[in-house]
Amino acid sequence: QVQLVESGGGLVQPGGSLRLSCGASGSIYSISVMGWYRQAPGKQREPVAIIMSGGTTNYADSVKGRFTISRDNAKNTVYLQMNNLKAEDTAVYYCNFKTIWREYWGQGTQVTVSS
Repeated sequence: QVQLVESGGGLVQPGGSLRLSCGASGSIYSISVMGWYRQAPGKQREPVAIIMSGGTTNYADSVKGRFTISRDNAKNTVYLQMNNLKAEDTAVYYCNFKTIWREYWGQGTQVTVSS
């Protein structure tokens, strides 16, 4: 069975940076979209950034200019570089892969931004 596993979360001070990674434990074919979502305490899960197979990206307004999503298709891995982190970025971050047949979710990695 294929599973997505996130890594790179942790505690960081405001203004700091983290780099999240998410990879598949097994083979996944024809991944069209990779993305990162987050769920903050007391809030609904929201999209943060997505990247298409051709490299086109979209970002939530709240993270534009601070976060960068990238992907390595050969490794079936997606990354999220997070710079100038703010307290409101605190959330559990989930990666998501979409294919023709189904979508896959990671179990989440905690990002806490606090001084």
